[in-house]
Amino acid sequence: MKISIQQSALGDLRRGFWFYEGKESGLGGYFLDSLYADIDSLILFAGIHPLHWGCFHRLLSDRFPFAVYYLIEEDAVLVVAVLDLRSDPDVHVKRLREVQ
Repeated sequence: MKISIQQSALGDLRRGFWFYEGKESGLGGYFLDSLYADIDSLILFAGIHPLHWGCFHRLLSDRFPFAVYYLIEEDAVLVVAVLDLRSDPDVHVKRLREVQ
């Protein structure tokens, strides 16, 4: 299974990096390492995560309050958003509608 991280999700990861890096030097790098490890796990576990807001699977990060939203298309996993779970759920719905 191939994993493709869409531009929308890369922007989310960048914002998360800078948020955590602003809290403590090096924490942004740890954030990215953790989230990329979660995303890499989709090679084995894509499709087992529950569906949210219609067609998006949602993987919860192991170490940070973030969710990875992805779609499965044939033999590829498309990561479309990486969103902070502390934000308003309506923001999640709006973002996911934008990437649909």
